[in-house]
Amino acid sequence: MAGANTVTLTDQNFNDQVLKSDKPVMVDFWATWCGPCVMAGPVVDELADEYMGKVVVGKLDVDANQATAQRYGVMSIPTVIMFKDGKEVARKVGFAGKPMYEGLIKQVI
Repeated sequence: MAGANTVTLTDQNFNDQVLKSDKPVMVDFWATWCGPCVMAGPVVDELADEYMGKVVVGKLDVDANQATAQRYGVMSIPTVIMFKDGKEVARKVGFAGKPMYEGLIKQVI
């Protein structure tokens, strides 16, 4: 359920799409059964549109991609992790609205 500019991330493409990206990457760890995740989804898609060309925005379904969620210690969702140059630089757990996610993006661009 990604928007037009939102990348669907998987265990298989995570290294190429996130860790090897030449742009900062915002990853939304989510699941279909998670109410706050469903609320966050449209906001994440909006940010993907607004910051297109500056930041890659992706969503990773934790049920379908458990290896990546475990690798980054994602215990609660939604969790958003910002990556820059292949490294985690910021993390927010829970959905606190668009301004909080925008704040994460502004730290890396």
